Amino acid sequence: MMPRGSDQLLLPVNPSFIWASLLAALAVNLVPLGRAPAMPDLLALTVVFWNVHQPRRVGIGAAFVFGLVMDVHDGALLGQHALAYTLLSYFAITIHRRLLWFSVPSQAVQILPLFFAAHAVSVVIRLLAGGVFPGWELLLAPVFEALLWPIATWVLLAPQRRPPDPDENRPL
Repeated sequence: MMPRGSDQLLLPVNPSFIWASLLAALAVNLVPLGRAPAMPDLLALTVVFWNVHQPRRVGIGAAFVFGLVMDVHDGALLGQHALAYTLLSYFAITIHRRLLWFSVPSQAVQILPLFFAAHAVSVVIRLLAGGVFPGWELLLAPVFEALLWPIATWVLLAPQRRPPDPDENRPL
């Protein structure tokens, strides 16, 4: 039986595409856009996506390494993003089987608390280290990340979609 969220069979994912998409999301995060608190974290979104769809290929270790890279880039307390990404990855892998049974908009609603928790962990660590509160507009970042979930799903699953097969003798 196929999950309700997918209406067609997907080809196996190419591991090089997974890592290329993660590196592309990292590159977008590294672009100096004047990091506003409400700016969505595309790397976190991509890590969660691959944690949900390919938990054996992209795990907690990859999330930790990408978090360390973001810590160094942002000049943040070393481990701030690493801890947030690791927790985000852990909980995404924990719910990945249940999540795939839902439609993509329902998945976005269920991923939203994970994004809120990841941002809350980052803010709490920043505040405990003596940083300043970035403002209430920080609450918009997880909402934007959840709103980007359907777009990320469409873009990152595009190479795996089978073209329509006109052969009527095969059921799949």
